Amino acid sequence: MPYLIGSDLPEAPAGARFRAALARPGILRLPGAHNGMAALQARAAGFQALYLSGAAMTASMGLPDLGIITVDEVAFFIRQIARASGLPLLVDGDTGYGEALNVMHMVRTFEDAGAGAVHLEDQLLPKKCGHLNDKKLASAGDMAAKVAAAARARRHLVVIARTDAAAAEGIEGAVARAKLYTEAGADAIFPEALTSVEMFREVRARLPGVKLLANMTEFGRTPALTAEEFQELGYDMVIWPVSSLRVANKAQERLYAALARDGATTAMLPEMQTRAQLYELIGLNAFEALDRSIARSVLPPQG
Repeated sequence: MPYLIGSDLPEAPAGARFRAALARPGILRLPGAHNGMAALQARAAGFQALYLSGAAMTASMGLPDLGIITVDEVAFFIRQIARASGLPLLVDGDTGYGEALNVMHMVRTFEDAGAGAVHLEDQLLPKKCGHLNDKKLASAGDMAAKVAAAARARRHLVVIARTDAAAAEGIEGAVARAKLYTEAGADAIFPEALTSVEMFREVRARLPGVKLLANMTEFGRTPALTAEEFQELGYDMVIWPVSSLRVANKAQERLYAALARDGATTAMLPEMQTRAQLYELIGLNAFEALDRSIARSVLPPQG
């Protein structure tokens, strides 16, 4: 039903619902959803929780993923995805948009917008995609202070600490940082840009009892693994951060090429979501039923 009906909304806060999803047997699968429509489609496919990628957000705005966007811009995405899907959402918090007070402000803003979890990374600005070269790292102590600030600011939000140290400091550095971040209050660790199954296995073995998140991004440094394979390696969560945006962008590219070539969209009709499918997914008639002054919409005849 529409989110407008208060009695249909979840009673538990998003953070509690994210923790409950994480506690269920099996790996928690978190597909990226870069807007409200993607969130609705992911929910329709059966997913129980979602991920909001900073790279997907910035790319959808026509910007690179260099830490340019603001807390309030991210909150706009959080609100539409949480509202549309009703699912608990893990959000990319980049470097926290500053130091301790900025991190606390981010946590409060994200939690109030409807996020269920956030991950915070140990890069310095300008930050880069975790699978690119020459990332600059904050000191482990400075990052631990940010994690502690995030844990102090949250009411129910799950705090995940991401470390990009594997590329520069090896597994030793990444594990040492992960232990420090866990001690500072992180609920889980996200070891970014691991490049082999052996690295994933070693991180798991050296962090017993710690919840771990794996990143299955396409065209990156991590080998292509399935959710089941990550589960067998002992990981608790897996994200596919930019997949929805990549597919949507490729489809739009084909659309504009066909329109420029033909002066019409006819060739693309088989690839389009129909009007009926769109209305059903967004619940148009259910919204209309809430206001008797709105006549129920009838689809135009096709043919």
